[in-house]
Amino acid sequence: MKLGIYLDLRNPISHRRDWTELYRDALDLCVEAEQLGISSVWLSEHHTFPDGYLPQPLSFAAAIAARTSTIRIGTAVLLAPLWTPSRLAEEAASVDILSGGRLDLGLGTGYRRAEYELYGREFAARFATTDAVARELRRLWESDAVIPVPVQDRPPIWMGYNGPKGARRAGVLGEGLLSANPALEAPYREGLAAGGHSPDSARMSGPLTFYVTDGDPDDAWNRVEPYYSYQTDSYAQAAKPGTNTEPARTLSAVASRVPAIDGQFGQVMVDRPEEIAAAIKNYVAEAPVETVFVWLAPGGTPSEMTREHLNVLGTRLVPLLAEI
Repeated sequence: MKLGIYLDLRNPISHRRDWTELYRDALDLCVEAEQLGISSVWLSEHHTFPDGYLPQPLSFAAAIAARTSTIRIGTAVLLAPLWTPSRLAEEAASVDILSGGRLDLGLGTGYRRAEYELYGREFAARFATTDAVARELRRLWESDAVIPVPVQDRPPIWMGYNGPKGARRAGVLGEGLLSANPALEAPYREGLAAGGHSPDSARMSGPLTFYVTDGDPDDAWNRVEPYYSYQTDSYAQAAKPGTNTEPARTLSAVASRVPAIDGQFGQVMVDRPEEIAAAIKNYVAEAPVETVFVWLAPGGTPSEMTREHLNVLGTRLVPLLAEI
């Protein structure tokens, strides 16, 4: 199994950094991750977050491509209904060319009406639109309707769908499922068969929430909890209709520490590398999960703490996961 990192480039008002410094530091982290053996970096897309949540991941992906040589570069996810398929096909191809064929394109729907209103798109049709975008990307690339085409003969497309219905949709499309949840394997394989694809072609990858430390896990949790709680609460606030504010000083949703990885929102396992590796293996079970990726700097985590985590991920966890 391979390990990736997850970045969103948030910059909370409560401890805001210079934007140029933040973006350049994030690029440096990608270079360092590659040197440490991390296999991939994944970027997310959101709009109108007051903390500046990364709005244009393909632009940042192009910058990563120019600074690195082996690490794969993924989106988890692009909000497909907000994109014109032809424009997305061209921009994704450009990133694939710049990177020498290292793009993994994760597509999803998002969950905020405000983002659809910003782009003038229909929220109710988001799932059908996302399916259509995935199909159109394949057609555009395979028919050379956009030039130049990606370096990869068939660039990986991953569908960021949650729940059994979404997993089945991903299967019908014949694309990868951007989830590490083993409960979705069965409906995903059923969808593959229904879509005329081999169930043996199932491919899954996805995020898990954990923090690895070489020190005392209790001490580590005390240091990182405020940043995970900020992240948890900001997602909770953003999901409320009509909200567009920084999380309140008194958080309405806080992260909680759990003894094992369970895939639940806002629940963080904090432990040493051996325990984390065992928990990942136990959670994914026999599902065809190729890569798991982890938030590297949630909620504006200070740079020195981020690098401490990155170093343990690369030097300790990567070798352990390679044995799974």
